[in-house]
Amino acid sequence: MKPEIDLAVIGGTGVYRLPGVQWQQSLSLETLYGEPSGAVRIALIGGKNVAFLARHGEGHALAPHRINYRANLQALKQAGASKVLAINTVGGITANYGPRVLAVPDQLIDYTWGRVSTLSEEVGSEVLHVDFTEPYSSQLRTALLSACNSAGTAVVNGGCYGATQGPRLETRAEIARLRQDGCDLVGMTGMPEAGLARELGLEYASLCVVANWAAGCDPDPHEITLAEVLSNVESVIDRLPPILANLLKC
Repeated sequence: MKPEIDLAVIGGTGVYRLPGVQWQQSLSLETLYGEPSGAVRIALIGGKNVAFLARHGEGHALAPHRINYRANLQALKQAGASKVLAINTVGGITANYGPRVLAVPDQLIDYTWGRVSTLSEEVGSEVLHVDFTEPYSSQLRTALLSACNSAGTAVVNGGCYGATQGPRLETRAEIARLRQDGCDLVGMTGMPEAGLARELGLEYASLCVVANWAAGCDPDPHEITLAEVLSNVESVIDRLPPILANLLKC
């Protein structure tokens, strides 16, 4: 029997390592769009049921362009979720978005290509023209910002997320283009996830963890290494459970 889900969280493999989380059960789900990246795991936080899904798979085996975003979001909806918090590891482009900063973006630009980006892909499926003026759900964004404040966690309100193809990092010229376009953050998984959530009628907001300066943006230029990225992400993991606990109270 599936429990009532109060919130769904989709993020990197690290979502299963959040401290202080009481794991309850695991759901293996099949969807109209195939298999999701992994099992939907249910945890108890503050007496509320939260569904977690590792976007890249539990072994981080799926590159950003190989993720079945449709199956992931459909699986969360089938599990009973109506609200989805995306945790995205990103690079920082503009001054307020340095390493180890948390940010809640309010806009995005999609630079990805070749990904299945709509529920309208199959012949004969309904053609969906959803309003995407504001790509993140206003009510969930407001609640997320309030939860960060209640947890005593500094967070940048707003910013534009540029979604790139990956899995390689960007060139300095590409980041210069993103900056010119108005992007503050760069990541590889923000789209088509946000658009599909809108098509599925799910509330969706993003909490971005800045893991590194994007190419050409570091005041102290050096090679971007995986060790640096992982260290910066690990340093903010402890901030996430209090944010989730407060978000569930909103």
